[in-house]
Amino acid sequence: MATLQGKVALVTGAGQGVGQGIALALAGAGADIAVVGRTAGKLETTCARLRALGVKAEPFTCDVSDTDAIPTVVGQVADTFGGLDILVNNAYTGVLGSLLSMDDEKFRRGFESGPFATFAFMKAAHPFLAQRAGSSIVNLVTSAMVRWDQSGYGAYAAAKVSVQSLTRTAASEWGKDGIRVNCIAPLALSTGLAGWIEARPEEAAAFLDTVPLGRVGDCEDDIGRGVLMLVGPDAHYLTGATIPLDGGQARF
Repeated sequence: MATLQGKVALVTGAGQGVGQGIALALAGAGADIAVVGRTAGKLETTCARLRALGVKAEPFTCDVSDTDAIPTVVGQVADTFGGLDILVNNAYTGVLGSLLSMDDEKFRRGFESGPFATFAFMKAAHPFLAQRAGSSIVNLVTSAMVRWDQSGYGAYAAAKVSVQSLTRTAASEWGKDGIRVNCIAPLALSTGLAGWIEARPEEAAAFLDTVPLGRVGDCEDDIGRGVLMLVGPDAHYLTGATIPLDGGQARF
């Protein structure tokens, strides 16, 4: 399925987990990938896997919290690949915990790597995306935004609600530029979640009982291919939406 042949995608946090899964799914459809993240070794590992699929893949080291550096990184990606068609804002570094346990630095961290970084990447990518037909942005949010009990998730949910609002606004303002902007809210078998399931099997079993499909999503097959659907030609009339890729767990 070479539905993205000739397309260029920038994926943040692509050195592992969900970001890597998304990059693999897009590459499997023929897209060349700019692999962005903090750890050079992990980026190189992802690039090797992508190149084995027959696409061009290059690493770009970037801490997304350093928003001043983001325009330069996006420009380097466009120069290296000759343009940009797809932006996936996946990278996020935040803290879970009760509100009273959250000092200003911890609370701020989630916003710097969440809405601030997302906005910086979207703004820097806009002129390049506007030059290409069928361009698309996918931002990652969370079902914690709609939990009936948000205890322990307040800072995380607040940052991601901001990302969701940015997404909807950009969809409204940039549709005339031919840019679609959507969110996904994934439940994925990331490295951290896999470790938790192994360490606390009884809690994990109870958690899985809340997922109608009975399992946690695979980073590539479930989350990555969901993103592939969103950025591909079959979803060309979908923008401003939040798509839960969580096996039916959350009620959006």
